[in-house]
Amino acid sequence: MKRQAVIIGAGPAGLTAAYELLDKTEVHPLVCEETGDIGGISKTVEYKGNRIDIGGHRFFSKSDAVMDWWQKLMPLQGSPSKDDLLVPEDKELQAGGPDPEKVDRLMLLRRRISRIFYLRKFFEYPVALKWETFRNMGLLRTLKAGFGYLFSVVAKRKENSLEDFYINRFGKPLYKMFFEDYTEKVWGFHPSKLGADWGAQRVKGLSLMGVLLHVLKKPFRSKDIRQKEEETSLIEQFIYPKLGPGQLWETAASEIRAKGGELRLNSRVNRIQVEGKRVVSVGLDGGDSVACDYLLSSMPLKDLVAALRGIDVPDEVRRIADGLQYRDFITVGLLVDELKIKNHTKIKTYKERVPDTWIYIQERDVKVGRLQIFNNWSPYMVADYEHKMWIGLEYFCTEGDAMWNLPQETFIRKAIDELVHIDIIERESVCDAVQLKVKKAYPTYYGTYYELEKVKNFLDGIENLYCIGRNGQHRYNNQDHSMLTAMEAVGCIRKGDTDKSAVWNVNTEEEYHESKKQ
Repeated sequence: MKRQAVIIGAGPAGLTAAYELLDKTEVHPLVCEETGDIGGISKTVEYKGNRIDIGGHRFFSKSDAVMDWWQKLMPLQGSPSKDDLLVPEDKELQAGGPDPEKVDRLMLLRRRISRIFYLRKFFEYPVALKWETFRNMGLLRTLKAGFGYLFSVVAKRKENSLEDFYINRFGKPLYKMFFEDYTEKVWGFHPSKLGADWGAQRVKGLSLMGVLLHVLKKPFRSKDIRQKEEETSLIEQFIYPKLGPGQLWETAASEIRAKGGELRLNSRVNRIQVEGKRVVSVGLDGGDSVACDYLLSSMPLKDLVAALRGIDVPDEVRRIADGLQYRDFITVGLLVDELKIKNHTKIKTYKERVPDTWIYIQERDVKVGRLQIFNNWSPYMVADYEHKMWIGLEYFCTEGDAMWNLPQETFIRKAIDELVHIDIIERESVCDAVQLKVKKAYPTYYGTYYELEKVKNFLDGIENLYCIGRNGQHRYNNQDHSMLTAMEAVGCIRKGDTDKSAVWNVNTEEEYHESKKQ
């Protein structure tokens, strides 16, 4: 009888695991997804012909395996891909929006343009050593920033917090201008209260000196889209599915079904039965029980531990798992006639629209953290690309707090008020709006996170259980890292290896670090 792997979650990790099992083993994958959606937080949400990318997903990786995997499913478009942000000529993009059935399953090549909005002005991100930056900061701030950076070079702090991490790399004045408030918006805590781990994982080798070296080396760099020599935060281009990230993951799901794999949507796993040192079955809402030879879980670790049956879970492990915390996420999609902010870059854009894919909002007098401009991610994301701007306002909160509990219409009204207040839109230009909520979007690096090793060691004792993905490992991974955890888990299954260190070490070992020397 054919062996079966149950995979919890149809996000990047779960779908990659299913595809890899079909491609490289004789194991039959069964994916159980709690919701009715494909792609996890990498899904694309459609609203009246306009599409929202939850959180923004640049398709870029240092891993050849991941880049090849993406382009195998969705090749790069051969003809010009509108990376100059001019209006497309495709008839598909006439008013009314593209028909998803007629849009090719192809990747576009896009420019990475994201800036900081601070003092009602634009600053390049990462902070660039340019005349425009100094002019926008003013003489006094520029002098403070320069001396602050020099001091950070000669007087390094011990990195006990995320604040220490940033100050060591940028100096205190630049940290306070460009990192302090945004970080607090994202996590709900001041950076001095957060561990340095997040910075070490997310920005790794980035520093002011790194930005300067990036500028100096620019004329000599290869044009290869893989950009292996670049710090990830400094990449200048990325690939992107025409209809957003969900198009790729929906394509993956179709391929999995075509190859004989099984996906069950609206199927929440509520019970994991263990006998000895192995998972033997999982229980689903509704009473169904599914036998399994392997379990690959991308469900939140706290839920995984709570679902275990037939095994003695130590009180300490339960306490730590239950104490893991998350940040939740709210997006407001706004359809507007135009933005007040215009393009003042040298980049040629359609109707002089700003070229950014997203904008970091550093202003202290609003709660919005980041602004996405979906027209610039892909013109196919917007029903009336020529005449409308489709933007996303991103808010970070915690389920059950005051922001999360605001009525939808009240929240949308406040979101519009904020963009009007900081001079990004005119109120009269708003044509339509929608609000989306995402639970457990970001595993946090506080609570019982620093005791997580005990939970990991306990779970590793269950021989056929593999924890994969962002929430499956409680680690703030990008989607390529989540995919790599799945690939490593399938590698263990293929080799009959119960040592899961390679699965856990994705995005922690040097080979996965963005600062790796190529």
